[in-house]
Amino acid sequence: MDVKPAPAIAVDNLVKRYKTATAVDGISFQLAAGTVTGLLGGNGAGKTTTIAMIMGLVTPTAGTVAVLGAHMPRQRYRVLHRMNFESPYVDMPMRLTVRQNLSVFAQLYAVPDEAGRIASLAADLDLTEFLDRPAGKLSAGQKTRVSLAKSLLNKPDVLLLDEPTASLDPDTADWVRTHLERYRAETGATILLASHNMNEVERLCERVIIMKKGRVEDDDTPARLLARYSRETLEDVFLDVARGRDRQDEVAG
Repeated sequence: MDVKPAPAIAVDNLVKRYKTATAVDGISFQLAAGTVTGLLGGNGAGKTTTIAMIMGLVTPTAGTVAVLGAHMPRQRYRVLHRMNFESPYVDMPMRLTVRQNLSVFAQLYAVPDEAGRIASLAADLDLTEFLDRPAGKLSAGQKTRVSLAKSLLNKPDVLLLDEPTASLDPDTADWVRTHLERYRAETGATILLASHNMNEVERLCERVIIMKKGRVEDDDTPARLLARYSRETLEDVFLDVARGRDRQDEVAG
């Protein structure tokens, strides 16, 4: 009898309430190991709060989150060394050089052969020429590549991404996506990608979870979502969900 592998991430009836608002309202999903899943939703849909609870940074009001079998946040010490997070909206100390920033994080992550790992990532991500440049002197694209390098220092089995290519030119954005595809192929990592770039989601993700007002509105493969809503692009599907339309509404209208 075949035993089904445990999910890399398991979210069950997850709720997060603040004093006057419910940010996440009873969502459930499981992500199989080695998959890339898109987490979509408008501003205030609950994506960032969901990611924060998966990381163990925010304690749920109700429900559970398990990452690689560890219940978050209570058992996060068991898996934090196997996870990481990347967002262009999180700045590193501007006065430290790229090398110094990566060195600090490598020590926090207890990365063996710190210097060798930094050199390897710098070569892979085309960072070598500005390793000794202050982080505050980098362009947006360079900062994104450094942030990606930081998130890959510990070779994570679970990688959480929040708008990884926001504000990048098409060439740099494509370069980052290509590296993410290669990393997943080489390591079998599980990736959860929150993004508003529908072309990025269509390219990288084999599954899409769409949130609205703290709830999961739809959850399927990109191809099935396109068919269900009779749309040609995920952007149109996203707009239909965000605006409360379905394909029957479109036909009637």
